[in-house]
Amino acid sequence: MAVEIRFDLLGPLTIRSREGAHSPRGPKITKILAMLALRPALPVETTALVEELWGENPPARAVGTVRTHVYHLRRLLSEYHGVPGGELVRTEASGYVLAVEPYQVDAVRFAVLAAEGRQLCNAGRLGNALSAARKGLGLWRGAPLANVRTGRLLGGHVRRLGELHTQLLEVRIEAEMASGRHRELIPELRDLIVRDPLNEWFHACLMEALRRADRRADALKAFQELRVALDLELGVRPSTGLRELQRGILLDEDGWRTAGRMPSLSAAS
Repeated sequence: MAVEIRFDLLGPLTIRSREGAHSPRGPKITKILAMLALRPALPVETTALVEELWGENPPARAVGTVRTHVYHLRRLLSEYHGVPGGELVRTEASGYVLAVEPYQVDAVRFAVLAAEGRQLCNAGRLGNALSAARKGLGLWRGAPLANVRTGRLLGGHVRRLGELHTQLLEVRIEAEMASGRHRELIPELRDLIVRDPLNEWFHACLMEALRRADRRADALKAFQELRVALDLELGVRPSTGLRELQRGILLDEDGWRTAGRMPSLSAAS
């Protein structure tokens, strides 16, 4: 039976149990817990923990120091959450294992929902895709591991989770566009573009939403704003998919309006 405890990584790292919610204070203990929680029920090698804690310059007794931090992590779990720390954080031949089920870690549930949402969307099951996307996005409390000073390994996990968040946003937006909610999405798309100004997919969605709302002039203005931004920042042109979308708006072609699906931007620019 799984211990009644959960680990939230989408936002500040937080441990939740019947005893309440608690965020560890020790920076190295927190890093070790984050490394273990990102791979629930799977071993994390001591060498990986050493690299995350000290990078390329570990102390001479790094392995022993990791062992000490794991001891304190076990005590923390026992004292604050009433769980058997020694059973929850188990020693393996090559490292340590956080002995919980994957569903007890929000980042794992999030990744599963992101994969399901994209698969359902690609299969044209947009209603189910929308449900998966909303469930996944509901887990997001902000930047992953917001209270952890991440090293190379944890930083890679944070970037991966950020990509999955963008993917789930895309699934939800595509499904909502197909259901006719293009007018309602326009303010959100503008906000997303402010936060991620070079994301061409968000720009394509905004252009398509404006076109479906019979605001062709605003859609073309959005294209020009992106074109200028890409030229100034990267010295490149908008992708082929975006240029085709602009052409369709100029010619007042139905294009994706009737298809109900967003344009692919994967073609070479």
